[in-house]
Amino acid sequence: MTEQNDTLSITLRFGTWTLPMTIPRDDEYIYRQAEKLIKERYNFYTSNYRDMDTEMYLVMTVLDVAVRLKQQETSMDTQPIIDRLRPLLGELESALNNE
Repeated sequence: MTEQNDTLSITLRFGTWTLPMTIPRDDEYIYRQAEKLIKERYNFYTSNYRDMDTEMYLVMTVLDVAVRLKQQETSMDTQPIIDRLRPLLGELESALNNE
């Protein structure tokens, strides 16, 4: 459980909306970077896709951020490498046992 002094009250701003939050003090940088990323992507969509409603811009922004997250998860997935190495390890063990 996080102690009271290990938390921080911050306010994130998105356009005219404010989002007051109490977060772990150590996570402030991550929250600020997330706020920055959301604003950047939202501004990209509002600049490049005219005449849409706010809800659509928000959906596009959320989708963009979610796709980036999933791409990072996929690129960090080591299971395909492990799957490729497993047969090689078996061959190596077999060769070592035959010597």
